[in-house]
Amino acid sequence: MENEIIVGLDIGTTKIACFVGVRGASGKVKILGYGKTDSTGVEHGVVKNVSETAKSIRRAVEEASNQADVDIDEVWVGIAGQHIKSRPSQGSVMIPSDHRLIEQDDVKHLIEDQYNTQLPPGEEIIHIFPQQFIVDDEPLSHEVSPVGVAGKRLVANFHMVTGNVQNLQYIRYAVEVAGLHVKGVVLEPIASAKAVLDDNDRDAGVAMIDIGGGTTDIAIFHDSIIRHTSVLPLAGNAITNDIRQGCNIMKKQAESLKVKFGSCLVQAVSENDIVSIPGIRSQAPREIYVKSLAEIINYRAKMIMEQVDYEIKLSGFHKKLIAGITLTGGGAQLKDIKDLCELITATDTRIGVPNEHLDPESVSYAELAHPMYATGIGLVLYGIEMAEEEAQLSQESAKKGDTSGHVDIFADMEVSAPAAAKAADQEAGKPQKTEVKKDVKKRNNFFDKTINDFLNKVIREDIDND
Repeated sequence: MENEIIVGLDIGTTKIACFVGVRGASGKVKILGYGKTDSTGVEHGVVKNVSETAKSIRRAVEEASNQADVDIDEVWVGIAGQHIKSRPSQGSVMIPSDHRLIEQDDVKHLIEDQYNTQLPPGEEIIHIFPQQFIVDDEPLSHEVSPVGVAGKRLVANFHMVTGNVQNLQYIRYAVEVAGLHVKGVVLEPIASAKAVLDDNDRDAGVAMIDIGGGTTDIAIFHDSIIRHTSVLPLAGNAITNDIRQGCNIMKKQAESLKVKFGSCLVQAVSENDIVSIPGIRSQAPREIYVKSLAEIINYRAKMIMEQVDYEIKLSGFHKKLIAGITLTGGGAQLKDIKDLCELITATDTRIGVPNEHLDPESVSYAELAHPMYATGIGLVLYGIEMAEEEAQLSQESAKKGDTSGHVDIFADMEVSAPAAAKAADQEAGKPQKTEVKKDVKKRNNFFDKTINDFLNKVIREDIDND
């Protein structure tokens, strides 16, 4: 599966972007082609109109497909929206008496049990991230895998991410109506973190804040483990709408004002600077003080950052963020947003761009090295890592005379190489073959086939007739 082509699809509130990429010779993500179009039918990260969203997806995918000169049939899809929730969870299993050491199959059963957790009606599990393993009441370091450890009872703490079943259905269905298969669904802040953070950031402790058009996504890492996730329903579009109403201008003019002349800090702009907005038809131009514009932006941006600060403190890791805060997403380009973030959170902040993990040979490299493309590029990187991991595990299975293959249940838990090697050295604790991924796919089968085929036909006809 070397150099397998991976496609990431970022379905955002303001844009839908498709990225086609492979692992480049440099070891970074090489983007072969990408397409971007205005997002229709999506509000605050949630698909409201399946048909309209499917049309936008088609346009973005066709553009990316033509540029990369490849056929696209399956995609890794990012998901966000205020319906996303996270909660702690804990589980335990007794180790069978015939197991001298804990085996990977034991851990598999422990994680599998978490999918049976009782959730509020209408919620579906998206991710389960192991936080810490405890063997016979003895906590293990985050660097040590439980596989290969001697013990009779295995306990684990988890960070569980859930989403609204109906909203998940609509996202998957929009992709299917566009003629594509969903390879996997990934929480958008997880994907963005792949593109703008490195191992040192995650180990030291960092809060990744992705400010999009409809939502602000938060992912907090510490000791190389994801500790907290959250999605806020306020982002760049809220600021644009405030400008539109406050200055009584059109939405496009408000967006242009925000990007070109806006600032998050009132004290950073001059008292006398004025921007002239062309009038409609015979109307006279409208003059707007830049300071008034900054006051409007500051009000909403401050509100967003205060909620970000609250979420960081709620996580309990606000004093452990040695690597500080990383801002990314389209909203990170807003002038003085970094300074405002530092002012409110009292934490060192930087702007995260995906060029750190982007191969210089990528198409339109300079354009793609922008915060707004962090999620899309991160989805490609996520897919590449999953494909490489599955290929490696399949090779290991083949060497042992088993071609069935299996997936690593620690895919979302970063374990240090020395610890992994140490576990592998203990012969009795070698991993067993599992089929976790197939089980998860079955859980994510939201549609009855008969109803799905019928609706699929109706909406496809609507799109084709458009």
